[in-house]
Amino acid sequence: MSDALANGPAPAISVRELCFSWPKGEQVLKSCSLEVPKGEFWMLLGTNGSGKSTLLRLLAGLLQPNSGEIRVEGQMGFVFQNPDHQLVMPTVGADVAFGLVEEKLSFGQVKTRVREALAAVNLEMLERRPIYALSGGQKQRVAIAGAIARHCEVLLLDEPTALLDPDSQLDLVAQVRSLVKSRAITALWVTHRLDELNYCDGAFLLEQGELADKGDPERLKGRLLAL
Repeated sequence: MSDALANGPAPAISVRELCFSWPKGEQVLKSCSLEVPKGEFWMLLGTNGSGKSTLLRLLAGLLQPNSGEIRVEGQMGFVFQNPDHQLVMPTVGADVAFGLVEEKLSFGQVKTRVREALAAVNLEMLERRPIYALSGGQKQRVAIAGAIARHCEVLLLDEPTALLDPDSQLDLVAQVRSLVKSRAITALWVTHRLDELNYCDGAFLLEQGELADKGDPERLKGRLLAL
């Protein structure tokens, strides 16, 4: 375990010397190492092309590293930047239930899981609402509810507020923080919005595929504002 986390909770996400290059040879991550403590909300910062989204996709198993080690404790849920890329069913309730098809649950168990998950993201009144009728922020909450219904312990979010209006942005990040604290979920959130740092427990800064800094979000915010 790293010195920064030696006295804190055990890591739910651990990355060791991770390297990744695209097939044509462009190196994206260079010996990247980091840890996210269990039950905490951390953010991943960096300019475009720094490797933030690539790292998240490696953690989710959507890409395979060239070398290095990835350890994630618990089932993962992934929330894309554009929720339309992952909401596949016509209604809110059906979409949240979709991820449960492989668990061989009874109809009653599925209904309970769906209702509990929607209540966790304050969408319990929209179970029958068509997906097309939702706002962007509501769609992102449905995606998060799908992960909660599957009892995911680790939540990976790739710039989930990028397509939202300012009010919806902060509403969503506050919602995720509440879930992390009330349900002992571990979250890693990719962002470039400094105001979102007010809600996290810690942050990582990537520069050109390497971990440049980590720790207190206010200190990192000050460093970035000074650039």
